[in-house]
Amino acid sequence: MRYAITYENNMVFQHFGKTPQFLMVDLEDGKLTQELVSTDGKGHGALAGFLKEHHVDTLICGGIGQGARDALAAANISLISGAKGSIEDVLSALTAGTLKDDPSGMCNHHHEGEGHSCSHEEKEHSCTSHSCTH
Repeated sequence: MRYAITYENNMVFQHFGKTPQFLMVDLEDGKLTQELVSTDGKGHGALAGFLKEHHVDTLICGGIGQGARDALAAANISLISGAKGSIEDVLSALTAGTLKDDPSGMCNHHHEGEGHSCSHEEKEHSCTSHSCTH
């Protein structure tokens, strides 16, 4: 099984569409192998295809919008959203079988420009628990 985790500075990056890197994780017979892959500036709509090209079965991320969810579903890529914290903690939960999709990872609308975040705060607004605050 191949997983892709949104990644920045050994933490789960909280905005799928703007992630600078993915940690590709292969889990076979309880054994993990890892590879860090740059998105090369690809974002939002291009990322489902990027993940498909890298043979990803499941995406693990923080916040993600409905359009990206739909694109992943069309590419037959499963989703575990709402993940946060260190990559080490996420990998431990993954290998223990306790990592689950969290609906708080849903971002209900598409944003243009800067200042958007899902499941974490920035200056302008953030999306959490199925709502958006400005």
